[in-house]
Amino acid sequence: MQSIQITPLTIAPQTDITTLFAGFRHLPGATLLDSANSPHPDARFDIFSAEPVISIVEHANQLQVNVALESLRSRINIEKSDSATAQIVSLQHQLFAQTRVPETHLPFLVGSLGYFGYDWGRTLEKVNALRPNSYETPQLCVGIYTWSVIRDAKDGQFYLCYHPDFPHPSHTDFENLSTHNEISAPFSLTHDWQSNVSKDTYLEKLAQIHEYLLAGDCYQINMAQRFEAQYEGDEWHAYLQLRETNVAPFSSFVRTQFGAITSISPERFLSVNEGKVETKPIKGTRPRQTDPALDAKMAEELQNASKDRAENLMIVDLLRNDLSKNCQAGTVEVPKLFDIESFPAVHHLVSTVVGELNSDCSALQLLQDAFPGGSITGAPKKRAMEIIEELEPDHRHIYCGSIGYMGIRDDMDSNICIRTLLLESNKIYCWAGGGIVIDSDANLEYQETLDKVAKILPILNKSA
Repeated sequence: MQSIQITPLTIAPQTDITTLFAGFRHLPGATLLDSANSPHPDARFDIFSAEPVISIVEHANQLQVNVALESLRSRINIEKSDSATAQIVSLQHQLFAQTRVPETHLPFLVGSLGYFGYDWGRTLEKVNALRPNSYETPQLCVGIYTWSVIRDAKDGQFYLCYHPDFPHPSHTDFENLSTHNEISAPFSLTHDWQSNVSKDTYLEKLAQIHEYLLAGDCYQINMAQRFEAQYEGDEWHAYLQLRETNVAPFSSFVRTQFGAITSISPERFLSVNEGKVETKPIKGTRPRQTDPALDAKMAEELQNASKDRAENLMIVDLLRNDLSKNCQAGTVEVPKLFDIESFPAVHHLVSTVVGELNSDCSALQLLQDAFPGGSITGAPKKRAMEIIEELEPDHRHIYCGSIGYMGIRDDMDSNICIRTLLLESNKIYCWAGGGIVIDSDANLEYQETLDKVAKILPILNKSA
């Protein structure tokens, strides 16, 4: 039986995780889960890896398993399954069945890492597509990785974690990278941002939502607009500039076959650690102000706003129900309700829901049964998603999906893909939305979507 190796790296504590990842960012499946040096309490660890030995991909509702190492083909059994999560869990267990895991405070080590697009969730909820898919990038892609680099922000220590039976970089590879500067094509937009709806059209769609709310179809519906531009250069440089400006604790960069996915998300979806489950839905937003007194007033206004509190509570109730599907009876609780968390562009109203995972349930089963996150659909979830499909002119793809990991110990952490961009074939897409309730002011809701991208669209209008 082999043991996962954990090797401390001799790298200066002040070294940024992006300095090391930059040397791997072009490799297949290169993925960075990045706290972006945020002071947020959930921003302790950065993780990256590349070149997964197995990839599970879903595109146009077709599930495909790709095995990168020829030697693995005779060792694993690829079961016929329509469930991506069941396939991931099965293959990961097969791959690491005879593996010892040392005691450590580090998350992940080795295991599954990737993204789940919103449109995968639409198929889970059996919401019929009313328009064809227009994206090249698969709606789901999760790799099984046999090595990782992890940085602990508490002391700045870097670790190389790997399974000795599989190819992995050496510690010297990373130590050389810490002082390496690579020159690559700068990122720039070649056309200005354009929304897929005008303001008037957006307000008309909100009026339609209002009618659905009055009719009792839903209590809340999330409505988004999509911004599109064209670009040239290295997507990595766009991520670096967004990262520096937004400092979001659940940021990530994912290399894809067609370009990249970049996320500067402030929101956790689901985490699992030793069976303890946590989700932290965001509902309620106010723009930051340059004047400290006005900024504090804006945060106080948000915390006391009855509309925003009601909207947040609706989603908390939805998530309590979602977690209860796979958590032990009586363990789902709400230890924090209506907290204020502040980020460079906005203040957010955040609640925390926790539970204890059933012993016979995997972390990914929990994710599947709660997907997509209620904070970005509405309630009830399926009917809200049907209305979203009717009213939004384009599919969401990665927006409102999730990026994260499930490690060898069945530990998991994942984000909600808000403030997230899809870059493919020199086209770049960015979305912004908000939850609509019966007393929403349509003009304020439209402005909120612009507030949410205030530190994204203008930033990328400049050369990176």
